[in-house]
Amino acid sequence: MRKVPIVTGEIYHIFNRGVNKLNIFFLEEDYRRFLQAAIHYKTKTSKFSYEKGFSRDDPVSLSSTKKVGVQILAYSLMPNHFHLLVKQLIDGGITSYIRHLANSYSHYVSVKHKRSGPLFEGRFKNVLIESQEQLIHVSRYIHLNPLVSNIVPDLKSYPWSSYLSYIKGREDYLCDSAMVTEHFKSGKDYESFVLNQADYGRELEKIKHLTLDHD
Repeated sequence: MRKVPIVTGEIYHIFNRGVNKLNIFFLEEDYRRFLQAAIHYKTKTSKFSYEKGFSRDDPVSLSSTKKVGVQILAYSLMPNHFHLLVKQLIDGGITSYIRHLANSYSHYVSVKHKRSGPLFEGRFKNVLIESQEQLIHVSRYIHLNPLVSNIVPDLKSYPWSSYLSYIKGREDYLCDSAMVTEHFKSGKDYESFVLNQADYGRELEKIKHLTLDHD
């Protein structure tokens, strides 16, 4: 049993990283494939074909084979881990979604990079989002990952997160940002909120116990 049960209608910060903190993404193509599969499993249980592929920005097919189980509110893919901000829409939706996604991507990595053994460090971790304030600050925490990890000097240059969807309104068929962005007058206001380093430092101390990789 999970310490924090996953309840339909609630929002969770979902996190998982590579076994022994090793990388799970090795090439740009790997990030793209993960996002493609993430879109696919929002509406389907059929195996995702990595040979066919499609763009992260392709519309989600209306011919779904299952009821949509999750709503992705924000995401960030990092070299050795990923973050998702997810609302569960049906019972078991998050667990089913992450299981299909992780199994599919693990298989892809095993074949593509000729590796064996587990890719992820056990089952994913989940933290309940308990307030609107926490939702907004965790979205910032997720989007700041590439910057605070010194992967990029400018968040707008990082393509493997939902940040550009938030600040530029770019259509993103994986992520629905409205639950967060409705609290800001514009994308520019959200950008200023994210990049307010002094404020972020203070708020991070408040929410450290609500994030997943502070150890």
